[in-house]
Amino acid sequence: MGTTTPRVCIVGAGSSGIAACQVMQANDIDFDCFERGSNVGGNWRYDNDNGMSSAYKSLFINTSRRMMEYRSFPMPEDYPDYPHHTQIAKYFDDFVDHFGLRERITFRHEVQRVEPIDGAWQVKVRSIDTGETRTEVYDAVIVANGHHWLPRYPEPPFEGQDTFAGEQLHSHYYREPDERFVDRNVLVLGFGNSAVDIACESSRVSRITYLAMRRGAWVIPKYIEGKPVDQLQNEFTSRLPFRLQRWYLQRLIIKTQGRMEDYGLPKPDHKLGEAHPTISSELLPRIGHGRIKPKPNIARIEGRTVHFVDGTSEEVDTIVWCTGYQISFPFLPREVIDPKDNRVRLYRHVVHPDRPGLYFIGLVQPLGAIMPIAEAQSEWIADLLLGRCALPDRERMWREIERDERKMRKRYVASPRHTIQVDFYPYMRTIRRERRRRPRRRTSGAIAAPRLQTQGAQP
Repeated sequence: MGTTTPRVCIVGAGSSGIAACQVMQANDIDFDCFERGSNVGGNWRYDNDNGMSSAYKSLFINTSRRMMEYRSFPMPEDYPDYPHHTQIAKYFDDFVDHFGLRERITFRHEVQRVEPIDGAWQVKVRSIDTGETRTEVYDAVIVANGHHWLPRYPEPPFEGQDTFAGEQLHSHYYREPDERFVDRNVLVLGFGNSAVDIACESSRVSRITYLAMRRGAWVIPKYIEGKPVDQLQNEFTSRLPFRLQRWYLQRLIIKTQGRMEDYGLPKPDHKLGEAHPTISSELLPRIGHGRIKPKPNIARIEGRTVHFVDGTSEEVDTIVWCTGYQISFPFLPREVIDPKDNRVRLYRHVVHPDRPGLYFIGLVQPLGAIMPIAEAQSEWIADLLLGRCALPDRERMWREIERDERKMRKRYVASPRHTIQVDFYPYMRTIRRERRRRPRRRTSGAIAAPRLQTQGAQP
């Protein structure tokens, strides 16, 4: 079986994987997509049978639909500004059916191993239902397995954490406030979006919900002046100096809801925009109603008694660890890429300078939405595969990676959560610039394009 275009393997059919499928198909690039579950949608498919979804029953998006939608397939006009996860899952179903992608995706198949072989990539896949395996060779692999599926617990653990006498779970496994929360004293550790959502929801059935955190943060409402907060910025305003943008938004937030300290929350130890934002219009009123009580970080745990670093203690029945996720690629050898401490060193968060033909999409934590970014990244990859644009040489890519890492360390609070941060509009402009980088005659330091394969299944 011969081919004149690259042969591509896409790992995962979540929001990023299906974007890659659509772009590859639109560019007549031959591809296979393997998805562990029975359906598309990844993290947005509630109780996804791939076992990797973190969606809880009450989950709504915290970026507006106009920011989140694919450019190639807008969300329905009758969707609210912030749709429910069931509406997002339906949107993904409609997306793949509109473009005829469903039959191109191999469901209930797990990618077990991806490794370089003779200038190409060998991919081992296993059927979830039969256990049968097969091996294929591809010119390129697009990794779209997400980064919100492998829970990260407190590290190192708190003293007494393992012997806590009550219930404890990671937010990844939270679905709804069941009997573990009703009429109980609940402690939620963390101050990100999931932590705040779970604290607010549990506070409606609990005796009291404590929200503990290591540091303060800026809580941003979903609406300011009648608009979804992420629509206050646009392509034009994003070009203004960052300090000016921050000053304006910070002023609006304080004018709209006051300062964090007014609610008994700790004063943020960083400026707005130096940590991933916490988006909630519910938290501050729930604190005001006395249903959520802010607490500082945990010092130690004794039985059901949780001691905090300010010397106070509380009796707790249930703890929810909202402590984030580990980035993991279990199918890739460590010598290919090692995401230790969530640090993934990629050019523009997509390309490994030393591994031609290996690409990553959706591996960003944007101040904005991942879906249109994944779509743009896929278009750049398609251009690279078809020779319509080119990468810089290896040395320049590594210099740019180091430069981006320095900028990130300078701006953001040090945390495994802030290793893949990007600003939506500037990053999208960067990808557009990369697509305009025309191919040049290859020098000795340049990365060669993937070798086109004519092989089918391997024994």
